[in-house]
Amino acid sequence: MKTYFNVLVIFFLSFTALVSQTAVPNDWYYGSPGEGYTGISMRKAYNEFLKNKKTKTVVVAVIDSGIDIEHEDLAANIWVNPGEIPDNGIDDDKNGYIDDVHGWNFIGGPDGKNVGPDTYEATRVYGSLKYKYENANVATLNKDQKKEYDTYLRAKENVEKETEKAKAAIVQLENVEIKVMSAIDALAKALGDKPLDLAGLESIDATGNQELTMAKNIAAQYLTASEVKTIDGIKEIIKGEIAQDKQSSQDKLDYAFNIDFDPRKTIVKDNYADATERIYGNNDVEGPDPLHGTHVGGIIGAVRDNGIGMDGVAPNVKIMSVRAVPDGDERDKDVANAIRYAVDNGATVINMSFGKGFGTHKNLVDEAVKYAAKKDVLLVHAAGNSGENNDITPNFPNANFEKKSGFLCKKQKRAKNWVEVGALNYKGGENAPAPFSNYGIKEVDLFAPGMKIYSTMPNNEYAPLQGTSMASPVVAGVAATIRSVFPALSAEQVKEVLMKSVTPVTDDVKLPGSKTDKINFSKLSVSGGVVNLDKALNYAAGLKGKNKVKESKA
Repeated sequence: MKTYFNVLVIFFLSFTALVSQTAVPNDWYYGSPGEGYTGISMRKAYNEFLKNKKTKTVVVAVIDSGIDIEHEDLAANIWVNPGEIPDNGIDDDKNGYIDDVHGWNFIGGPDGKNVGPDTYEATRVYGSLKYKYENANVATLNKDQKKEYDTYLRAKENVEKETEKAKAAIVQLENVEIKVMSAIDALAKALGDKPLDLAGLESIDATGNQELTMAKNIAAQYLTASEVKTIDGIKEIIKGEIAQDKQSSQDKLDYAFNIDFDPRKTIVKDNYADATERIYGNNDVEGPDPLHGTHVGGIIGAVRDNGIGMDGVAPNVKIMSVRAVPDGDERDKDVANAIRYAVDNGATVINMSFGKGFGTHKNLVDEAVKYAAKKDVLLVHAAGNSGENNDITPNFPNANFEKKSGFLCKKQKRAKNWVEVGALNYKGGENAPAPFSNYGIKEVDLFAPGMKIYSTMPNNEYAPLQGTSMASPVVAGVAATIRSVFPALSAEQVKEVLMKSVTPVTDDVKLPGSKTDKINFSKLSVSGGVVNLDKALNYAAGLKGKNKVKESKA
């Protein structure tokens, strides 16, 4: 029900009539461009190119918050470590990780505890540099110190700005609660002895009464979407949802932007300063909140054609859960180790639906990315949801290998096994890019569906979510399909296929993050288009693979 309350808050704050939106089908992106939505031609690919096609099993690692590995639509496609005997307390395959049957958790402790909330990277940067620069005399700083000082100021500004936003959100929600409760009380009075149903609501004349109009729309939403049939029931649900939203903002104050909060020391108990340390964590691949990772995993590899839930993009896939993303920002050491773990244990595609504005130990991630490249593993990464130009504002991690001369160095080397993904809206025309999506004609490679993406949720549930976090696994699923059908293609060749086979979009569109500016969609990414599974498979069929493996035959 939380989605409905958010709609009601928007209604109240904007003082506009609540108009029901045209329903978007859960499988909107399965279709082909021109069939109502700019889909990825998944249905066409399975009906034609992939029909009766033999495929090789591909392991896709999902570095995320954790995955509900027992989900009814995922369990059959969860990776199982063939060299490990479950729950015997022994490192059977001698890879350094005990009982890593379905993956590994780099943000867990040896006693089974797990990191839930954590700070943002900006908070860590601010906290680590505050003692050094809070009272610094800028005039006395040398060149390196001034650079570090600028980083300190950027982090400080970010933390203070977001802290104030969280505080303001709590106040705003408290005001909304007062107004909404007053409106519901007015509705109860207007109803009198009439039953609380759609007919009863329709009988109330709210002309010219903004408060009563809002209350009627609120009640109609809850009557349609839930089993609640009383005024008190509606009020109870709304109060609970507001309390959840307030708690979310309070958690940001208590954890995300609290420079004194550090769960690492008490839970993970690793030596975080030791960049070479790789054996830590535990084998709990679900963690305390596997919502995000479960949704991502379903997009890639939910069991196809089983009559329940939804279909994953890839046909013959095993999902490896590597937990490294807390409720906060991931840490570079964990990301680097997660990549290495995935590579060493057979993943050939890695999905990374996370990102942050600071990369304090980027060199660790860079070395892991190079390691993945050497082992022929493709990395697929979400571009971010800030509506920013990644060419100007760096989003970490990224494909650029760190150089002393900085992020914008012209001679900077880039990972060739990396695909950066922006989010496509289900709407077309000027609304084609998701309004929140990051973009960049140099830094973002292509776009993929990322709004109202229906997928698996914990406890055998399903729901739509949105973000570049959802667009990235769509591309990872396409990449896994290519590697499944054409295993001789290298990671670099798979990226070539993805880039050369996009559906081109040449409309002038609203620039993400801006209310007024427009730009041609082709200038939002390197490829200028949207991933297309059917076109990718047909393009791949014309390439000669660089890997010495036997390709699948129809």
